Amino acid sequence: MNKDFIFSSESVTEGHPDKLCDQISDAIVDHFLQHDPFSSVIAECAVSTAIVFIAARFSSAAHIDFSSVARNVINQVGYDKHDFSSKTCSIVTSLKELPPEDYRVFDERKMSDAELAQVPVRNQVTSFGFACNQTPAMMPYPIWLAHKLSRRLSSVRFQKILPYLAPDGKTQVAIEYKSGLPYRIYSITVVASQHQAEKYGGPTLNRLRSDIKDVVIDGVFIDEELVPDGNTKIFINPEGAFVTGGPSVHSGLTGRKNAIDTYGEYSRHSGAALSGKDPTRIDRVGAYAARYAAKNVVAAGLAEQCEVQLSYSIGQPKPVSIQVETFATGKVSDEKIASIIERNFDFTIGGILRQFNLRYLPSQIKGGFFRKLAAYGHVGRMDMGLPWENTDKAQTLSEQV
Repeated sequence: MNKDFIFSSESVTEGHPDKLCDQISDAIVDHFLQHDPFSSVIAECAVSTAIVFIAARFSSAAHIDFSSVARNVINQVGYDKHDFSSKTCSIVTSLKELPPEDYRVFDERKMSDAELAQVPVRNQVTSFGFACNQTPAMMPYPIWLAHKLSRRLSSVRFQKILPYLAPDGKTQVAIEYKSGLPYRIYSITVVASQHQAEKYGGPTLNRLRSDIKDVVIDGVFIDEELVPDGNTKIFINPEGAFVTGGPSVHSGLTGRKNAIDTYGEYSRHSGAALSGKDPTRIDRVGAYAARYAAKNVVAAGLAEQCEVQLSYSIGQPKPVSIQVETFATGKVSDEKIASIIERNFDFTIGGILRQFNLRYLPSQIKGGFFRKLAAYGHVGRMDMGLPWENTDKAQTLSEQV
Protein backbone atom coordinates (compact mmCIF):
# COMPACT_ATOMS: atom_id res chain seq x y z
CA MET A 1 0.00 0.00 0.00
CA ASN A 2 1.25 3.50 -0.83
CA LYS A 3 2.18 5.80 2.03
CA ASP A 4 -0.08 8.60 0.77
CA PHE A 5 -3.60 7.48 -0.06
CA ILE A 6 -7.31 7.84 0.69
CA PHE A 7 -9.13 4.89 2.21
CA SER A 8 -12.83 4.52 2.98
CA SER A 9 -14.86 2.08 5.04
CA GLU A 10 -18.58 1.72 5.59
CA SER A 11 -20.82 0.65 8.44
CA VAL A 12 -24.55 0.01 8.74
CA THR A 13 -27.04 0.19 11.59
CA GLU A 14 -28.71 -2.85 13.14
CA GLY A 15 -31.77 -2.15 10.99
CA HIS A 16 -29.97 -2.87 7.73
CA PRO A 17 -31.48 -6.10 6.30
CA ASP A 18 -28.13 -7.94 6.23
CA LYS A 19 -27.46 -7.00 9.84
CA LEU A 20 -31.00 -7.93 10.81
CA CYS A 21 -30.28 -11.43 9.45
CA ASP A 22 -26.97 -11.60 11.32
CA GLN A 23 -28.71 -10.68 14.57
CA ILE A 24 -31.46 -13.25 14.12
CA SER A 25 -28.88 -15.93 13.35
CA ASP A 26 -26.75 -15.05 16.36
CA ALA A 27 -29.78 -14.74 18.65
CA ILE A 28 -30.59 -18.35 17.72
CA VAL A 29 -27.02 -19.36 18.61
CA ASP A 30 -27.34 -17.54 21.95
CA HIS A 31 -30.61 -19.29 22.79
CA PHE A 32 -29.17 -22.72 22.08
CA LEU A 33 -26.07 -22.10 24.18
CA GLN A 34 -28.05 -20.58 27.04
CA HIS A 35 -29.99 -23.83 27.43
CA ASP A 36 -27.25 -26.24 26.37
CA PRO A 37 -23.68 -24.90 26.20
CA PHE A 38 -22.60 -27.94 24.19
CA SER A 39 -25.05 -27.24 21.38
CA SER A 40 -23.86 -27.49 17.82
CA VAL A 41 -25.71 -25.09 15.53
CA ILE A 42 -25.47 -23.30 12.22
CA ALA A 43 -28.27 -20.80 11.57
CA GLU A 44 -28.74 -18.71 8.45
CA CYS A 45 -31.39 -16.16 7.68
CA ALA A 46 -32.76 -14.25 4.70
CA VAL A 47 -35.32 -11.44 4.68
CA SER A 48 -37.26 -9.80 1.87
CA THR A 49 -40.46 -7.75 1.77
CA ALA A 50 -42.61 -9.38 4.48
CA ILE A 51 -40.87 -12.75 4.64
CA VAL A 52 -38.19 -14.09 6.96
CA PHE A 53 -36.56 -17.41 6.03
CA ILE A 54 -34.52 -19.32 8.62
CA ALA A 55 -32.43 -22.39 7.81
CA ALA A 56 -30.76 -24.17 10.70
CA ARG A 57 -28.90 -27.39 11.36
CA PHE A 58 -28.37 -28.27 14.99
CA SER A 59 -27.62 -30.94 17.56
CA SER A 60 -28.71 -29.95 21.04
CA ALA A 61 -30.68 -30.87 24.13
CA ALA A 62 -32.32 -27.44 23.94
CA HIS A 63 -35.68 -26.74 22.32
CA ILE A 64 -35.89 -23.38 20.55
CA ASP A 65 -38.90 -21.48 19.19
CA PHE A 66 -37.20 -20.09 16.09
CA SER A 67 -40.10 -17.86 15.08
CA SER A 68 -40.33 -16.28 18.52
CA VAL A 69 -36.59 -15.56 18.57
CA ALA A 70 -36.80 -13.90 15.15
CA ARG A 71 -39.83 -11.79 15.99
CA ASN A 72 -38.22 -10.57 19.21
CA VAL A 73 -35.12 -9.41 17.33
CA ILE A 74 -37.18 -7.69 14.63
CA ASN A 75 -39.27 -5.90 17.25
CA GLN A 76 -36.25 -4.80 19.32
CA VAL A 77 -34.55 -3.41 16.22
CA GLY A 78 -37.64 -1.27 15.65
CA TYR A 79 -39.54 -2.74 12.73
CA ASP A 80 -43.16 -2.24 13.75
CA LYS A 81 -44.68 -0.42 10.75
CA HIS A 82 -47.02 -1.76 8.10
CA ASP A 83 -44.31 -2.24 5.45
CA PHE A 84 -42.33 -4.61 7.69
CA SER A 85 -43.38 -5.62 11.17
CA SER A 86 -42.39 -8.26 13.70
CA LYS A 87 -46.09 -9.01 14.23
CA THR A 88 -47.17 -9.47 10.63
CA CYS A 89 -44.15 -10.77 8.72
CA SER A 90 -44.25 -14.40 7.60
CA ILE A 91 -41.54 -16.66 9.00
CA VAL A 92 -40.58 -19.77 7.07
CA THR A 93 -38.18 -22.30 8.54
CA SER A 94 -36.14 -25.20 7.20
CA LEU A 95 -34.79 -27.06 10.21
CA LYS A 96 -32.69 -30.21 10.43
CA GLU A 97 -31.87 -31.80 13.77
CA LEU A 98 -28.63 -33.74 13.57
CA PRO A 99 -27.75 -36.83 15.62
CA PRO A 100 -25.36 -36.26 18.53
CA GLU A 101 -21.75 -36.02 17.41
CA ASP A 102 -19.73 -37.57 20.21
CA TYR A 103 -16.41 -36.33 18.94
CA ARG A 104 -17.61 -32.73 19.14
CA VAL A 105 -18.99 -33.03 22.66
CA PHE A 106 -15.89 -32.31 24.69
CA ASP A 107 -15.63 -30.23 27.84
CA GLU A 108 -12.59 -28.01 27.58
CA ARG A 109 -12.94 -27.07 31.26
CA LYS A 110 -12.21 -30.64 32.34
CA MET A 111 -9.49 -31.53 29.84
CA SER A 112 -5.73 -31.16 30.15
CA ASP A 113 -3.68 -29.13 27.71
CA ALA A 114 -2.44 -32.34 26.11
CA GLU A 115 -6.00 -33.61 25.63
CA LEU A 116 -7.19 -30.31 24.17
CA ALA A 117 -4.27 -30.32 21.75
CA GLN A 118 -5.68 -33.50 20.19
CA VAL A 119 -9.16 -32.13 19.41
CA PRO A 120 -9.33 -31.56 15.64
CA VAL A 121 -11.16 -28.79 13.84
CA ARG A 122 -14.17 -29.77 11.76
CA ASN A 123 -13.85 -27.01 9.17
CA GLN A 124 -11.25 -25.51 6.89
CA VAL A 125 -10.55 -21.81 6.80
CA THR A 126 -7.83 -19.21 6.61
CA SER A 127 -8.59 -16.64 9.31
CA PHE A 128 -7.11 -13.16 9.60
CA GLY A 129 -6.66 -10.88 12.56
CA PHE A 130 -5.41 -7.32 12.39
CA ALA A 131 -4.43 -4.49 14.74
CA CYS A 132 -2.80 -1.09 14.34
CA ASN A 133 -2.09 1.96 16.47
CA GLN A 134 -4.46 4.33 14.67
CA THR A 135 -7.22 4.30 17.34
CA PRO A 136 -7.62 3.47 21.05
CA ALA A 137 -9.18 0.13 20.06
CA MET A 138 -6.23 -0.57 17.73
CA MET A 139 -8.53 -0.54 14.72
CA PRO A 140 -8.14 1.21 11.35
CA TYR A 141 -9.44 4.76 11.55
CA PRO A 142 -12.00 4.57 8.69
CA ILE A 143 -14.01 1.65 10.12
CA TRP A 144 -13.66 3.05 13.65
CA LEU A 145 -15.34 6.31 12.63
CA ALA A 146 -17.91 4.62 10.37
CA HIS A 147 -19.04 2.44 13.29
CA LYS A 148 -19.21 5.46 15.60
CA LEU A 149 -21.43 7.28 13.13
CA SER A 150 -23.74 4.28 12.69
CA ARG A 151 -24.04 3.75 16.42
CA ARG A 152 -24.80 7.43 16.91
CA LEU A 153 -27.39 7.32 14.13
CA SER A 154 -29.07 4.44 15.91
CA SER A 155 -28.69 5.97 19.37
CA VAL A 156 -30.47 9.22 18.52
CA ARG A 157 -33.34 7.15 17.13
CA PHE A 158 -33.70 4.98 20.24
CA GLN A 159 -33.37 8.00 22.53
CA LYS A 160 -35.97 9.84 20.43
CA ILE A 161 -33.62 12.76 19.90
CA LEU A 162 -34.47 12.36 16.21
CA PRO A 163 -37.67 10.31 16.62
CA TYR A 164 -38.53 10.39 12.92
CA LEU A 165 -35.59 8.14 12.00
CA ALA A 166 -36.32 4.52 11.11
CA PRO A 167 -34.04 1.47 11.69
CA ASP A 168 -32.18 1.25 8.37
CA GLY A 169 -29.07 3.39 7.97
CA LYS A 170 -25.59 3.43 6.45
CA THR A 171 -22.43 5.47 6.90
CA GLN A 172 -19.08 5.79 5.17
CA VAL A 173 -15.88 7.62 6.11
CA ALA A 174 -12.89 8.30 3.87
CA ILE A 175 -9.57 9.13 5.55
CA GLU A 176 -6.63 10.79 3.83
CA TYR A 177 -3.33 9.22 4.88
CA LYS A 178 0.07 10.89 4.76
CA SER A 179 3.22 8.82 5.27
CA GLY A 180 0.97 5.91 6.23
CA LEU A 181 -0.79 7.77 9.06
CA PRO A 182 -4.30 9.29 9.25
CA TYR A 183 -3.90 12.91 8.22
CA ARG A 184 -7.36 14.37 7.63
CA ILE A 185 -10.97 13.41 7.10
CA TYR A 186 -11.58 13.49 3.38
CA SER A 187 -15.30 12.77 3.37
CA ILE A 188 -18.22 11.68 5.54
CA THR A 189 -21.34 10.12 4.13
CA VAL A 190 -24.53 9.33 6.00
CA VAL A 191 -26.45 7.46 3.33
CA ALA A 192 -30.01 6.22 3.53
CA SER A 193 -30.81 7.51 6.98
CA GLN A 194 -34.30 6.16 6.57
CA HIS A 195 -36.99 8.46 7.94
CA GLN A 196 -40.72 9.09 8.02
CA ALA A 197 -42.27 10.88 5.10
CA GLU A 198 -42.91 14.60 5.51
CA LYS A 199 -46.67 14.13 5.20
CA TYR A 200 -46.56 11.72 8.16
CA GLY A 201 -44.66 14.06 10.44
CA GLY A 202 -41.21 13.50 9.07
CA PRO A 203 -38.72 16.29 8.34
CA THR A 204 -38.05 18.15 5.15
CA LEU A 205 -34.86 17.05 3.41
CA ASN A 206 -33.10 20.26 4.46
CA ARG A 207 -34.08 19.79 8.08
CA LEU A 208 -32.98 16.13 7.99
CA ARG A 209 -29.58 17.12 6.67
CA SER A 210 -29.23 19.83 9.29
CA ASP A 211 -30.27 17.49 12.11
CA ILE A 212 -27.91 14.72 11.03
CA LYS A 213 -25.02 17.16 10.75
CA ASP A 214 -25.65 18.81 14.13
CA VAL A 215 -26.75 15.81 16.21
CA VAL A 216 -25.03 12.81 14.62
CA ILE A 217 -21.85 13.95 12.89
CA ASP A 218 -20.85 16.76 15.25
CA GLY A 219 -21.67 14.53 18.23
CA VAL A 220 -19.30 11.81 17.03
CA PHE A 221 -16.30 14.13 16.67
CA ILE A 222 -16.47 15.75 20.10
CA ASP A 223 -13.74 13.45 21.44
CA GLU A 224 -11.81 12.71 18.23
CA GLU A 225 -8.36 14.11 17.50
CA LEU A 226 -9.11 14.38 13.79
CA VAL A 227 -12.18 16.47 13.02
CA PRO A 228 -13.76 17.55 9.74
CA ASP A 229 -12.11 20.62 8.25
CA GLY A 230 -13.31 23.20 5.79
CA ASN A 231 -12.53 20.94 2.86
CA THR A 232 -14.12 17.77 4.23
CA LYS A 233 -16.90 16.63 1.92
CA ILE A 234 -20.09 15.81 3.82
CA PHE A 235 -22.93 13.96 2.12
CA ILE A 236 -26.24 13.36 3.90
CA ASN A 237 -28.82 11.46 1.87
CA PRO A 238 -27.14 12.73 -1.31
CA GLU A 239 -29.79 11.10 -3.52
CA GLY A 240 -32.63 12.77 -1.67
CA ALA A 241 -35.27 11.50 0.73
CA PHE A 242 -35.15 7.88 1.83
CA VAL A 243 -38.67 7.33 3.11
CA THR A 244 -38.82 3.59 2.60
CA GLY A 245 -36.04 1.21 3.55
CA GLY A 246 -35.23 -2.01 5.29
CA PRO A 247 -36.49 -5.43 4.16
CA SER A 248 -39.46 -3.92 2.34
CA VAL A 249 -37.03 -2.38 -0.16
CA HIS A 250 -33.89 -4.52 -0.25
CA SER A 251 -33.27 -8.10 0.85
CA GLY A 252 -30.88 -9.26 3.53
CA LEU A 253 -28.74 -12.33 4.12
CA THR A 254 -26.60 -13.66 6.97
CA GLY A 255 -22.87 -13.15 6.46
CA ARG A 256 -23.00 -10.58 3.70
CA LYS A 257 -21.20 -7.82 5.61
CA ASN A 258 -17.86 -9.46 6.45
CA ALA A 259 -15.86 -6.28 5.90
CA ILE A 260 -18.10 -4.37 8.30
CA ASP A 261 -17.79 -7.21 10.81
CA THR A 262 -13.99 -6.96 10.74
CA TYR A 263 -11.65 -4.22 9.47
CA GLY A 264 -13.54 -2.32 6.78
CA GLU A 265 -11.34 -3.90 4.06
CA TYR A 266 -8.25 -2.16 5.47
CA SER A 267 -6.98 -5.63 6.25
CA ARG A 268 -7.87 -9.01 4.83
CA HIS A 269 -10.66 -11.13 6.26
CA SER A 270 -11.86 -14.64 5.59
CA GLY A 271 -14.72 -15.13 3.18
CA ALA A 272 -16.53 -17.19 5.84
CA ALA A 273 -19.44 -15.58 7.67
CA LEU A 274 -18.90 -14.99 11.38
CA SER A 275 -22.52 -14.89 12.55
CA GLY A 276 -24.86 -17.83 12.95
CA LYS A 277 -22.27 -20.39 14.10
CA ASP A 278 -21.65 -21.96 17.48
CA PRO A 279 -18.16 -21.44 18.95
CA THR A 280 -16.84 -24.86 17.94
CA ARG A 281 -16.68 -23.52 14.38
CA ILE A 282 -13.09 -22.53 13.75
CA ASP A 283 -14.16 -20.36 10.80
CA ARG A 284 -15.76 -18.09 13.38
CA VAL A 285 -13.54 -18.22 16.45
CA GLY A 286 -10.31 -18.43 14.46
CA ALA A 287 -10.89 -14.81 13.48
CA TYR A 288 -11.17 -13.88 17.15
CA ALA A 289 -7.99 -15.74 18.06
CA ALA A 290 -6.07 -14.09 15.22
CA ARG A 291 -7.28 -10.64 16.33
CA TYR A 292 -6.19 -11.43 19.90
CA ALA A 293 -2.67 -12.26 18.76
CA ALA A 294 -2.36 -9.27 16.42
CA LYS A 295 -3.58 -6.82 19.05
CA ASN A 296 -1.10 -8.08 21.62
CA VAL A 297 1.74 -7.74 19.10
CA VAL A 298 0.88 -4.06 18.56
CA ALA A 299 0.26 -3.46 22.28
CA ALA A 300 3.70 -4.93 22.99
CA GLY A 301 5.28 -2.37 20.68
CA LEU A 302 6.60 -5.04 18.31
CA ALA A 303 4.91 -3.38 15.31
CA GLU A 304 2.74 -0.40 14.45
CA GLN A 305 0.38 -2.66 12.55
CA CYS A 306 0.14 -6.42 12.40
CA GLU A 307 -1.87 -8.97 10.44
CA VAL A 308 -1.95 -12.56 11.71
CA GLN A 309 -2.99 -15.34 9.34
CA LEU A 310 -4.09 -18.74 10.66
CA SER A 311 -4.72 -21.56 8.16
CA TYR A 312 -6.73 -24.54 9.39
CA SER A 313 -7.36 -27.89 7.70
CA ILE A 314 -10.10 -30.38 8.56
CA GLY A 315 -8.95 -33.02 11.01
CA GLN A 316 -5.90 -31.08 12.25
CA PRO A 317 -5.86 -29.71 15.82
CA LYS A 318 -3.54 -26.76 15.16
CA PRO A 319 -3.19 -24.31 12.29
CA VAL A 320 -1.12 -25.80 9.52
CA SER A 321 0.34 -22.34 8.94
CA ILE A 322 0.82 -19.19 11.03
CA GLN A 323 1.92 -16.13 9.09
CA VAL A 324 2.58 -12.57 10.22
CA GLU A 325 2.73 -9.38 8.14
CA THR A 326 3.74 -6.11 9.80
CA PHE A 327 3.92 -4.03 6.61
CA ALA A 328 7.48 -2.89 7.29
CA THR A 329 6.53 -1.53 10.74
CA GLY A 330 7.92 -4.41 12.81
CA LYS A 331 10.71 -3.85 15.34
CA VAL A 332 11.91 -7.42 14.60
CA SER A 333 11.33 -9.71 11.65
CA ASP A 334 7.87 -11.01 10.82
CA GLU A 335 9.21 -14.56 11.11
CA LYS A 336 10.40 -13.94 14.67
CA ILE A 337 7.05 -12.44 15.65
CA ALA A 338 5.27 -15.46 14.15
CA SER A 339 7.50 -17.77 16.19
CA ILE A 340 6.80 -15.85 19.41
CA ILE A 341 3.06 -15.90 18.70
CA GLU A 342 3.09 -19.65 18.15
CA ARG A 343 4.79 -20.19 21.52
CA ASN A 344 2.44 -17.97 23.51
CA PHE A 345 -1.01 -18.46 21.99
CA ASP A 346 -3.11 -21.61 21.89
CA PHE A 347 -4.80 -21.67 18.48
CA THR A 348 -6.45 -25.08 18.90
CA ILE A 349 -10.24 -25.07 18.96
CA GLY A 350 -10.28 -26.38 22.53
CA GLY A 351 -7.74 -23.81 23.65
CA ILE A 352 -9.71 -20.95 22.11
CA LEU A 353 -12.95 -22.13 23.73
CA ARG A 354 -11.31 -22.34 27.14
CA GLN A 355 -9.38 -19.05 26.84
CA PHE A 356 -12.44 -17.05 25.79
CA ASN A 357 -15.12 -19.05 27.69
CA LEU A 358 -17.21 -18.96 24.54
CA ARG A 359 -19.74 -21.65 25.37
CA TYR A 360 -20.87 -19.84 28.52
CA LEU A 361 -20.83 -16.13 27.66
CA PRO A 362 -24.40 -16.17 26.23
CA SER A 363 -25.69 -17.21 29.68
CA GLN A 364 -23.52 -14.74 31.57
CA ILE A 365 -24.32 -11.62 29.58
CA LYS A 366 -27.82 -10.14 29.72
CA GLY A 367 -29.54 -10.17 26.37
CA GLY A 368 -27.15 -12.76 24.96
CA PHE A 369 -23.61 -12.43 23.72
CA PHE A 370 -23.23 -13.36 20.08
CA ARG A 371 -26.18 -11.28 18.94
CA LYS A 372 -24.45 -8.15 20.25
CA LEU A 373 -21.49 -8.92 18.00
CA ALA A 374 -23.74 -9.05 14.95
CA ALA A 375 -23.93 -5.24 14.61
CA TYR A 376 -21.04 -2.74 14.74
CA GLY A 377 -18.24 -5.27 14.47
CA HIS A 378 -16.99 -8.53 15.97
CA VAL A 379 -13.61 -6.93 16.72
CA GLY A 380 -12.46 -3.58 18.05
CA ARG A 381 -15.41 -3.30 20.43
CA MET A 382 -14.78 -1.27 23.56
CA ASP A 383 -18.33 -1.63 24.88
CA MET A 384 -18.44 -5.37 25.62
CA GLY A 385 -15.21 -6.43 27.32
CA LEU A 386 -14.51 -9.00 24.62
CA PRO A 387 -11.86 -11.52 25.70
CA TRP A 388 -10.04 -11.30 22.37
CA GLU A 389 -9.64 -7.56 22.88
CA ASN A 390 -7.48 -8.08 25.97
CA THR A 391 -3.79 -7.20 25.77
CA ASP A 392 -2.78 -9.38 28.70
CA LYS A 393 0.02 -11.10 26.75
CA ALA A 394 1.70 -7.91 25.53
CA GLN A 395 4.28 -7.76 28.32
CA THR A 396 5.23 -11.41 27.81
CA LEU A 397 5.71 -10.87 24.08
CA SER A 398 7.83 -7.79 24.69
CA GLU A 399 10.03 -9.60 27.22
CA GLN A 400 10.61 -12.53 24.89
CA VAL A 401 11.82 -10.25 22.15
